[in-house]
Amino acid sequence: MPAATTMLETDLKARARALGFDAARIARADEAWAAGGRLAEFIAEGRHGDMGWMAETATCRAHPTAMWPEAKSALVVGLNYGPGHDPLTSLTHTERATVSVYASNADYHDVLKKRLRRLASGFAADTGHEVKIFVDTAPLMEKPLAERSGLGWQGKHTNLVSRDFGSWLFLGVMLTSAELEPDSTAEDSCGSCRACLDICPTNAFPAPYQLDARRCISYLTIELKGPIPREFRRAMGNRIYGCDDCLAVCPWNKFAQAAKDAAFHPRPELTAPLLNDLAQLDDAGFREVFAGSPIKRIGRDRFIRNVMIAIGNSGSPRLKDVCIQRLDDASPIVRGAAIWALGILSPPAFETERVCRQSVEADPDVCEEWDAGPAGQARP
Repeated sequence: MPAATTMLETDLKARARALGFDAARIARADEAWAAGGRLAEFIAEGRHGDMGWMAETATCRAHPTAMWPEAKSALVVGLNYGPGHDPLTSLTHTERATVSVYASNADYHDVLKKRLRRLASGFAADTGHEVKIFVDTAPLMEKPLAERSGLGWQGKHTNLVSRDFGSWLFLGVMLTSAELEPDSTAEDSCGSCRACLDICPTNAFPAPYQLDARRCISYLTIELKGPIPREFRRAMGNRIYGCDDCLAVCPWNKFAQAAKDAAFHPRPELTAPLLNDLAQLDDAGFREVFAGSPIKRIGRDRFIRNVMIAIGNSGSPRLKDVCIQRLDDASPIVRGAAIWALGILSPPAFETERVCRQSVEADPDVCEEWDAGPAGQARP
């Protein structure tokens, strides 16, 4: 390999680290891979649920060159967002909310894009090669590229696992028309471990390396627009945004370190906030509290829906009053979740409210919640 080429890759990785990325490796972007076929199977089986955009962009997602035929190489960067604590401990504090580690501070899309733009513009200016950057929101499968680059491997929970950072890496990609020397591909090192599969509260993994998003709490709390299916409500516990269970139990996390980047240190107001306080948020309050957070993307109504499910799971009868307050909410998905929560916490209060409210409720989903009864089961 020519010395000039070696210097180009070395300099590119050094620039990435200087911009704050914790890892940077290179993969070929124009070689065949099996990821496109796996995606097609995932969609054909309907495991993408309401994420219609996955089916709509499946052709583009099938391979990096399907979206950009000139792509030859990919620089894959990783940013550590590892927690400085066990994120599963908050699950026992049932009157407080559990927020996924990745969402407890800044929106990683914004942080990574800003740094990738600087990296890519500098590379393009110095080399004359075309570049395009991607951070999760565009139709590019970053995890297979990260595995190909040797940054880590896709574990049995389908997320990337790194020997250095465990399951706690945000990924970004810079595609380029430059022919860069690739790094070696990572080997799967999950072995016989099933920790991530066995801990899943909703059994969202049909088999190792397969995910049914329709059963995943991250999907249910973030992507699903309608009511949470009853079969999963109890399993959600106090998880109001995302789920870290499968990530947190990965044995490779023993090599991980807490994120050094201040952008990913937990904000105090997002560290086990009280469910009662969250349930009081109107739209303006929601936008103020979650400014700069990825949580803002789901909007106030879906967020309060999740909070009400957590309140129902709290086991705290004193939270029934906030359930009753939310029965008057303008959002049907909030009212529906509040009905369920009230029925769990106080069946007598449920029956009292049902008598005066059911006949005037117009939304069919909300009416169904009243019909289901105080235990969340259909009436005889």
